[in-house]
Amino acid sequence: MDMFNPAHPGEVLRELYLQPLGLTVTEFARRIGITRKSASELINGRFGLSLETAMRIGLATNTSAESWLGMQTQYDLWQARQRKLHKQIKVEKLAA
Repeated sequence: MDMFNPAHPGEVLRELYLQPLGLTVTEFARRIGITRKSASELINGRFGLSLETAMRIGLATNTSAESWLGMQTQYDLWQARQRKLHKQIKVEKLAA
C-alpha cells in the first residue's frame, strides 16, 4: 500500500529523536559514527540512507534497520512516481 507523500527518514529522525533529546547534528553524527556533513544531508532530506547508516540509526534508537530502510524505500518510490519515472522506463514483459 502506497503512502501519500511519506516523510524522508531524516525528517522522522529530526522530529522524533534529535529535537526531543536536544541533540545537535554534530552530536548525533558523533554518537552514530558518521561525518557531520553526512548527518546534515540526511537530516535535511538531501541524502538517502545507506544500509550501514540505517543499521547505525537502528542501534542508536533501539529500532530496526529495516524500519529505516522501509521509510527510505517508501520515500524514494513516491518521489519517483511524482517524477513519472515509471513512464520513462521501457521494458519487455516477461511471459510466465
